[in-house]
Amino acid sequence: MDWYPLCNSLRIAAISTAAVFFLGILAAHWTAKLPPVLKGILDVALTLPMVLPPTVVGWLLLMLLGPKRPLGAWAQSVFGVRLVMTWWSAVFATAVVAFPLMYRTARGAFESFDQSLADAGRTLGRSNIWVFWRVQMPVCRQGILAGTVLSFARALGEYGATSMIAGYTPGRTATISTTVYQLWRTGDDAGALRWVLVNAAISAAFLLAVNLLERRQRGGGR
Repeated sequence: MDWYPLCNSLRIAAISTAAVFFLGILAAHWTAKLPPVLKGILDVALTLPMVLPPTVVGWLLLMLLGPKRPLGAWAQSVFGVRLVMTWWSAVFATAVVAFPLMYRTARGAFESFDQSLADAGRTLGRSNIWVFWRVQMPVCRQGILAGTVLSFARALGEYGATSMIAGYTPGRTATISTTVYQLWRTGDDAGALRWVLVNAAISAAFLLAVNLLERRQRGGGR
């Protein structure tokens, strides 16, 4: 059994999760302090990839990163890098679809944070950066961790946008999801089932981790 799809899927999911971890926290922390009207507008824009069909997200990325599009053509002419139909192309797709999960979870955690704790830190002469990393982040850690796990699981199972922007090339761009589709399409139901079971086992493990985090959070709140 060729384990490249699993290794590639884990690599793509790990890189995109690391990206959305910082981007999601930054966006959530910033929007949580905005006026309600502006917050609502930005919230819709940042959450939109979560409700759009994955194929629509993939098409939009192709329109942005394709070799004949401004950004894709610029990257290829300046750096000699092709932004589509490579394994790292899938990182763009998975990051876009996983970002709203991280953003919304982190935003909920930040909005429930007791600002008096931050004010207490500032009265002691601590900077805003120190207060954020040493006070706010530890208090919100359960929500942040839950968002990270959900983002990783979503990135691991992404198919629609990934298949459009990275395609399917065995040993180069294949992921678990695209491999399942190709095996089914060629009539190899046994091979498709094996990968379905692998994906289901990994996803179940991450969902179990989310449940444990939520249970721990509820227990800590008593």
